[in-house]
Amino acid sequence: MSQFFSYAIPGIPYGCVFGLLAIGIVLTYRTSGVFNLALGAQAYMSAVIFYVALRSGHWPLWLAFAVAVVLTGAVMGILLYRLIFIHIQTSPLLVKLVTTMGLLIAIPQIADIIFGTSTRLAPPSLWLNPNSVYWRVGFVAVNGTELSVAVLTLLVGTVLVLLFRYTSFGLYTKAIVESPRMVELSGIDANKVAGLSWILSSLLAGLAGVLLAPLFAQLSSLDFMSLLVSGIAAAALGGFVSLPLALAGGVGLGIAAQIIVGYLPSSSGLSSGLQTAFPFVVLVGLLLFLPSLRAGKKVSDPLSGCDPPPPQFVVKAKDEHVDQLMRTVSMIFFALWVFSSLTWVPYNWVFVFNQGLALSIVFLSITLLTGLGGEVSLCQGAFMGIGAFATGQLAMHFGVPVIVGMLIGGVVAATLGILVAIPTLRLGGIALALVTLALGLLADNLLFPLSWIGNGAGGLSVSRPRIGPISFSEDRLLFLFLLGVLGICTLIVSRIQKGTWGQYLIALRGNELAASAIGINVSASKVLIFAFASFMAGLGGALYAMVQSYVSSTDFAYQFSLLFLVVVAVVGIRRPQAAVQAGIGYIILQQLINTFPGRFNLLEPLLFGLVAVGYSLHPEGVVEHYKGAWANRLAVLREHKRTTPKNAPVEDGRLGSSGEQVCPY
Repeated sequence: MSQFFSYAIPGIPYGCVFGLLAIGIVLTYRTSGVFNLALGAQAYMSAVIFYVALRSGHWPLWLAFAVAVVLTGAVMGILLYRLIFIHIQTSPLLVKLVTTMGLLIAIPQIADIIFGTSTRLAPPSLWLNPNSVYWRVGFVAVNGTELSVAVLTLLVGTVLVLLFRYTSFGLYTKAIVESPRMVELSGIDANKVAGLSWILSSLLAGLAGVLLAPLFAQLSSLDFMSLLVSGIAAAALGGFVSLPLALAGGVGLGIAAQIIVGYLPSSSGLSSGLQTAFPFVVLVGLLLFLPSLRAGKKVSDPLSGCDPPPPQFVVKAKDEHVDQLMRTVSMIFFALWVFSSLTWVPYNWVFVFNQGLALSIVFLSITLLTGLGGEVSLCQGAFMGIGAFATGQLAMHFGVPVIVGMLIGGVVAATLGILVAIPTLRLGGIALALVTLALGLLADNLLFPLSWIGNGAGGLSVSRPRIGPISFSEDRLLFLFLLGVLGICTLIVSRIQKGTWGQYLIALRGNELAASAIGINVSASKVLIFAFASFMAGLGGALYAMVQSYVSSTDFAYQFSLLFLVVVAVVGIRRPQAAVQAGIGYIILQQLINTFPGRFNLLEPLLFGLVAVGYSLHPEGVVEHYKGAWANRLAVLREHKRTTPKNAPVEDGRLGSSGEQVCPY
């Protein structure tokens, strides 16, 4: 029994932090319908401010806590809700996800730019001394960190239960969950109540960040990304509805993870991987096997029909001639870029362009799956890694030519895509996004470290392709090879988009029930689109590995899946050409920013994160929006020029054709 307690007690503080973040997730989701993935980043921001205030500023503990948790949490909650989330409550799921993922990416970069990127060792404890023993359970000592986290979580949980059970705020919150419009008809400001809920959730995120920091040897944003998914798993245990069950679920997750890992052999690599991945396994299991969680938040508001129609994702110019002109200009620019890359551009930039071409194929898989099929996947980076590692392993251990290995790697990725798609057929919306996020984390923590897959930190070497006597080892020749593969993939996606299958996918994206009623096989279409998109992501990963010549698990971390979706959505998620522009533009911007000194290297993810916030206003894509706006301006000018006579006098007091002043009256 003492051994059991020695494993269980260290899991209590982790579980308490999971529970606090789970409560914050449930609060925002219940009151506004937005699944706030940025809470993990908010927790990191508060933890960094708390650390800097105590270690560098030597502030008193109470003042550091007040600024890091109370002030920072309240300000971030108000700003995020009032400036962003209040405007996207009725937006499509993709808009909500991309906006919150943009914040998840941007906020940690803002913290590191402001406070530096130096290693932050031994984060301070909020209350009791972590090195002192305050209590014993049998032979198991309970240190200050474990005791303080448990006591503070119990105190916060009690206050929240009393708040929501015995105050008018709790009553209003429950009413808003059912129908915010009906609440407003009763004279209650629903936005104000929802805003208070966002402030409260931000305070809980800040407290969770400050409590979590001492549990690690150093302060790292990656730990807070894992905290987010653990909090989501705890919220799922509460059905995304119950605050007490979410808190209890978080504590149970923390304890169970430590117990399971404790009884595994410490020498096994599975032990450390499973400790991190256990909450993700629980999340996948809950979403797959609990029917109440599959469809996410149901719309039960009887006045929801008052909402305006969702915004369009595609913008076209008002004049077909202007559209044709813009396509022609784009083709000329592309041809000049290809010619320059093959002639005078320096080799280091050709290498960068090769990376962009490989990533463009991965981005095309997102266009196909999410833009065309309407399925949000947050694990395309994992399929990319599978394709790369399969190619490397086949070439290294079986002597398979890399071009053949590239195709086999794509097939392996497609097979895994089918294995993901089949059990998730009944999932939709946020549930599917969360499952794929958890699967990406599982690949990161369990699959890629294995020697026979990604070879852990050692990585794999992948040679350049060869066709007969022609070797593509030189960067300019490899550019031609990648350009040819990208052209084929772009043509295939364009044909799918314009063909019968594309029309089926559009029908499924609009209404699955109606599509099924007209004879479309919903299950087969979903599995097929997942398989094809996974194949393309695996193919892009294999090509990326050829460009790099060496890849490891860090090249396919799950954070890249989030960033890739944000980049493609920002540029334009429903146009194959936009995916190509996104891939090349992303890698060029990365190269330019890498020339900046020190902490300013973080500007690239910060930039895409902030642009993702602007995406909430232009869901067709920020780049596509401005392209459409300029196209429409050109169309107006062309129409004005066509309809205005050459010698017509100019009104409003301006000079006429003869030079004399024209009276407008």
